[in-house]
Amino acid sequence: MQIRKLHMEEHPPINLLLLADPSEKLVSEYMVRGECFVAVDNKQTVGVYVLLPTRPATVELVNIAVAECHHGKGIGRQLVMDAIKNARLNGFKTIEVGTGNSSIGQLALYQKCGFRIIGIDRDFFIKHYTEEIFEHEIQCRDMVRLSFDL
Repeated sequence: MQIRKLHMEEHPPINLLLLADPSEKLVSEYMVRGECFVAVDNKQTVGVYVLLPTRPATVELVNIAVAECHHGKGIGRQLVMDAIKNARLNGFKTIEVGTGNSSIGQLALYQKCGFRIIGIDRDFFIKHYTEEIFEHEIQCRDMVRLSFDL
């Protein structure tokens, strides 16, 4: 598997991006300002992530997704570690990520990769999404914010 920056002439893998963020509006907004990276295996895109500079010396991992048929293979961890590497190479001092309170697997993954919880944005998913989101029979209401010092 190879992880590489998406070329300018390539279309982003919207189907994968929408797995991590069901808002086409929000995805299209941060895709304009961010850098998209794809994981390719046997000429098939199996994963994606987007890095978005947010403040001086800080970048946010705003989207990370793995094709459902490739879950459980360690691709998500490889994508997170690649995002950390690229953030460091680009001179950032901090990488942040936000995920839903109901995103149990993602919360575990980020912490296993060294991220620490720094706060909660209460009712983020209620305020910014028109459709209710449920995972593991838990309503996704709050964004859990995590950070990693590079």
